[in-house]
Amino acid sequence: MPKMEHAGRPPADVDQPTQTSAHHKRSAFDALTDKNVRTIIALENSAKSATTAGERLAARVATFCGNMIFVWVHLAFFATWIFYNTLPWFVPHGDPFPFVALTFVVSLEAIFLSAFILISQNEEKRLTKQRSHLNLQITLLTEQENTRMLKILNAIAAKVGAEIDDDPRLATLEESTRPEKLMDQIDAATSEKV
Repeated sequence: MPKMEHAGRPPADVDQPTQTSAHHKRSAFDALTDKNVRTIIALENSAKSATTAGERLAARVATFCGNMIFVWVHLAFFATWIFYNTLPWFVPHGDPFPFVALTFVVSLEAIFLSAFILISQNEEKRLTKQRSHLNLQITLLTEQENTRMLKILNAIAAKVGAEIDDDPRLATLEESTRPEKLMDQIDAATSEKV
């Protein structure tokens, strides 16, 4: 007696992705991305560990200065200073209007804060340059791999007798990219007057 299949369900012997294989693919993808994330974090930590104590201090100060707490602390400090030195009390004011001492303190603070921020920005610039260089190297390797794959696919197509359109761009894409020539083209294009 032939086996009856329920309507709408495929036969049991037909290969279909099961939930287990989908889970396996997802976990393999997660493992790959997890490895990539950990590699990037290790590279970032390695780059940050090469910083000096002064650079780390500058980064902390710059981070704090970019916080709203910094603004509120200064607002409270300035308000208190001005309030104390302008009210007509019977005690002598330490810094009467035009607040010369306050101006001096604020000027000194601005000098040191700008130095800390510049140090922090220089460190960020160094890290950004490193990341850009890494990104460029990976992009060049990817381009070289793609060029090689095009050549292999072309050879396979020729071997099996597959028709390939006569696309002039195909031969160009199979050539290795020369970064120095691309830079010359970019320089020439950007230097043209619009």
